[in-house]
Amino acid sequence: MSDINQPAPEGASRRHPSLFDPATFVLIGILSIFGAIIGMQLLVSLGVTANTSLIGAMAAMALARVPVGLFMRYRSIHVQNLAQSAISSATFGAANSLLLPIGVPFLLGRPDLILPMFAGVFLAMLLDAYLLYRMFDSRVFPATGAWPPGVAAAEAIKAGDEGGRKAVLMGIGVGFGLIGAFFRIPMSAFGVAFIGNIWALSMFGVGLLLRGYSGDLFNNTLFASLIPRGDLMAAYIPHGFMIGAGIVALIQVGQILMARDSATAAETAGRPDAEVRRALGLGTAGYLAIAVFLAIAGGLASDMSIGMLILFVLYAAFAAYVHELIVGLAAMHSGWFPAFAVALITLIIGMLIGFPLPALALLVGFSAATGPAFADMGYDLKAGYLLRGNGADPAFERDGRRQQLFAAMLAFVVAGIVVLFSYQTYFAQNLIPPVDRVYAATIRAGVAPGVAWSLFIWAIPGAILQFVGGPKRQIGVLFATGLLINFPAAGWAVLVGIAARLIWERLRGKDSDGDMEVFAAGIIAGDALFNFFDSVIKNLRR
Repeated sequence: MSDINQPAPEGASRRHPSLFDPATFVLIGILSIFGAIIGMQLLVSLGVTANTSLIGAMAAMALARVPVGLFMRYRSIHVQNLAQSAISSATFGAANSLLLPIGVPFLLGRPDLILPMFAGVFLAMLLDAYLLYRMFDSRVFPATGAWPPGVAAAEAIKAGDEGGRKAVLMGIGVGFGLIGAFFRIPMSAFGVAFIGNIWALSMFGVGLLLRGYSGDLFNNTLFASLIPRGDLMAAYIPHGFMIGAGIVALIQVGQILMARDSATAAETAGRPDAEVRRALGLGTAGYLAIAVFLAIAGGLASDMSIGMLILFVLYAAFAAYVHELIVGLAAMHSGWFPAFAVALITLIIGMLIGFPLPALALLVGFSAATGPAFADMGYDLKAGYLLRGNGADPAFERDGRRQQLFAAMLAFVVAGIVVLFSYQTYFAQNLIPPVDRVYAATIRAGVAPGVAWSLFIWAIPGAILQFVGGPKRQIGVLFATGLLINFPAAGWAVLVGIAARLIWERLRGKDSDGDMEVFAAGIIAGDALFNFFDSVIKNLRR
C-alpha cells in the first residue's frame, strides 16, 4: 500500500483528503463535466445510463502514475473515491435527474414548463442525495447492506493500490466479467448474486424470469381472463405488485423508526433512529416545498381547482418520497433500480386521480428525478465506507463521508450547468430520452377502463409478499422490481450466481466471504467497463 494511504500513527489525528485542495478540485470538476456529457449522450442515444464510477477511479489512478509532484496526491485511495463519487453523480444527475424530466413537457408541446421543471428537479436531485447521506449507515439503509456497485468500486480501487493475491483474484473476476459481457451475458447480475441478500435476489431473479417468459407461461385459456395474451404489463400486474409492496415497505420503515433505539440497533447501525427521523422530516418538508414551487411556477392554478391543486402538491410530494425509498431499497439489495417503471406507476395513479396534462407532465418528471441520485449516493458511500476501513475510525469515516457529499454536490451543480446550456441542442435534433416518449404517449392515451381495479387486486399479493419477507429481506419490492424489467437473461444470471455462491460457501466455508466479494466485484467491474466502452463506441458510430 502506498504511504499516502497508511493510517496515522497511534494518537495522531487522521485527516481525510479535502475536495477543496486545488488539484483535487480541478480533477473533480473536469471529471464532472465529462460524466455529465457521457450520461446525456448515452441516455438519448441508447436509453440507458452507464455507471461511470470506475472510470473516475481509473482516471485518478492513471494520473497518479505521471511522474509529476502535483499528481502524487491522486495516489490516495480516498482521492480516488472522491473522483469516482463525482463522475457517477454527474452522470446519473445530468441524465436521469435532469435531462429525462425536462424531455416530457417538450414532447407534450409545453416548452413553457421546461424551465420550471428543470428548477424543481434540480432541487429534488440535491435533496435526494442529501437525504441518503443523512440516512446512510442506519437501520433503514445500513452501511453493511450489499450496495453491489459500491463494493465493486471499492475493491477495484483497493486492488489497484495493494496488488498481491487480492489483485489477482480481482483481475480474474474482471476477466470473467469482460468475457461474459462480450457474449451479452448480464455479468453484473451474476456478480451481484455473490454479494446481496439471497432471499431478496432470489425473488428478483424469479420476477425477471416470470416477466421475460410471461407470454409463454400465461398465454392460455386458464389465465385469459386475468392476463390477456399473457402480457403482465398490459394487465398492470407488475405495477400493482409494486404499489402493494411499496406501501408495506413504507409502513415497515415507519415502524422501524418509530420504535425506540435498541441495543441491537446501536450495534448494527452508526446513525441513531432519531437522526433518521429528523432527516425524513426534512425530506417531507423539502418535497412539499418543491411540489408547491412546481405548481406555482408551472401555472397549475389556472388549470385546477384549489382542492385539486392541494391534492396535487400532497400526492406529488408523497410519490417522490415513496419513489426514493423504493429505488433506494432495490438498489441496496440488488444493484438495480426500476426508476423509470416506478415513475410510470406514479403517472398512472395521477391519471386515475384526474390531474390535467400540465400537472401530469410535472408529476412524472418530479417522480423520475428522485431515486437515481439517492441510489447512486448509496453506492458511493458504500465504496468510501469500505475504503475507510468499515467505520473503524468514526471521526475519519464522518469526515470522508462529508467530503464525498461535497464532491457529489459539486458534480450535481456542474451537471446542472451542462444540461442547462445543452438541452436545446439535443431537443432540436430530436434527441430525447426514449422513456420520455413512453410517458408522453401514456399521458396522451389516457387510462383504459379497469386499470384501477387491476392495480388494487394485484397490490394485495404484493403487500402480502413484502409483509411476509419483512424489512430485511425486501422480497416484495425485489420481486416487483423483477416483474417491471423485461430482461430474462438477467434472471438466469442471478439464479445461477446464487447457486454458484452456495456451492462456493459449501466448499470454502463462510470464512471465504472476503475472497468471494473480491471476485464478484471484479465480475461487476468487468461487466461495467465493457458495457461502458461498448456504449461509447456504438454512440460514436451513430
